[in-house]
Amino acid sequence: MISVCIPVFNYDVRQLVSKLVRQAAEVNFPCEIVLIDDGSDEEFRKINRSICNQRVYVELPENVGRASVRNLFLEYARFSWMLFLDCDSLIIRDDFLMNYAESVYSEDVKVVCGGRVYDKERPARDYLLRWKYGVYRESRTFEERQKESNRSFMSNNFLIRRDVLAKFPFDGRITQYGHEDTLLGFVLKENGIQINHIDNPVLNGELEINSEYLRKSVLSIKNLSVILGYVDYHPGFTGDIGLLQFYKRIKYWRFVFSGLFFLFKPIIEFLLTRGIVALWMFDFYKLGLFLRSDFQEERL
Repeated sequence: MISVCIPVFNYDVRQLVSKLVRQAAEVNFPCEIVLIDDGSDEEFRKINRSICNQRVYVELPENVGRASVRNLFLEYARFSWMLFLDCDSLIIRDDFLMNYAESVYSEDVKVVCGGRVYDKERPARDYLLRWKYGVYRESRTFEERQKESNRSFMSNNFLIRRDVLAKFPFDGRITQYGHEDTLLGFVLKENGIQINHIDNPVLNGELEINSEYLRKSVLSIKNLSVILGYVDYHPGFTGDIGLLQFYKRIKYWRFVFSGLFFLFKPIIEFLLTRGIVALWMFDFYKLGLFLRSDFQEERL
């Protein structure tokens, strides 16, 4: 019934796979675990082979990106439901797989998101940016997520019907980090596919250091600028992204904001990389990156 699909990149997945194996042995429905290594360093492949080789396991010769690797699971997964998990996820519920199985109670259910939470313990300052953003922006109850169901779609922990993913795959043009799930959520919404949400979160198992998360944020904003062209600046897409909505409000003052960002960018980066984190400052940083990226501003 369920193929658990785990894209792997430079991460030790032994704990995640072991937990899933134990749960799969206890449920009363068919379940398999499929892993595709997306060009990891050899040191991680050596670590993971001991447990991955006992499952359906594929090693790609080079990295194909977060979108394309997820589409590849269609070739290797056997069952009608595909449960995607990021490789740094930690399973925190003993009934995790059963909760997903019970969520597909009717033919109308096609996509289900379980959510994400972060450790409540405050980390060291070097990891504070990712932790604060995760706790205050990404960790939402399923009731909150359900109110804006397609807008709340995240690809780190979700179940999708195989035929739906085959018809509406991730956009393989997106090879860098960021917003591939935003685009898929929009595509599903435009095609009348409702995303359901349940209380079945995974714990985010790895926090990037502040400088690495800032680097990923730059990639994410670049991706967003490119995706705007893919969707032809569709208002249904831009309306679901807070950054773009704020941009529209300050559009005619964009040169002022862009100038301020140019002046304060080094200071903001200095503060954020050292763990002096205020989320409004991070929001301004991302807005500034967007303002200075190459995109057709007049279309928004």
